[in-house]
Amino acid sequence: MAKLPPTMMIACPTCGTTNRVSSARLLEQPKCGNCKTALILQAPMPLADEAAFEELITGSPLPVLVDFWAPWCGPCRVVAPELEKLARERAGEIVIAKVNTDELPTVAGRFGIQSIPTLVLFRERREAQRVSGAMPATAIAQRFGL
Repeated sequence: MAKLPPTMMIACPTCGTTNRVSSARLLEQPKCGNCKTALILQAPMPLADEAAFEELITGSPLPVLVDFWAPWCGPCRVVAPELEKLARERAGEIVIAKVNTDELPTVAGRFGIQSIPTLVLFRERREAQRVSGAMPATAIAQRFGL
């Protein structure tokens, strides 16, 4: 039996319909199944489980910037709006995802996350670069060459 392609859920910016999109099709400008508006991931995507993390990292043709964070972390709350800004500015060029280290400790442990926030850039399924600490969107883009 063939394995289904990795997918993500993207809300339509026009009608709000949630659409299931193969991460491999992100560059093909998928359209909303309801209103046919172009779907572009314009906000950080929270990852609910390890399988979603794996699907995104292995299936995305775009670079993936993962924010390892926790809700109790002050610097994490400072960097969150900066990542939202970066996601809007670089929509269609990069996918920004969020991993709550309290909810997904195995993912955080697998990558040796010892301080938060830690941002890890994945290119072609591999970790390319990482940085820890809160910073503005311009500094994030500069550090990762985005």
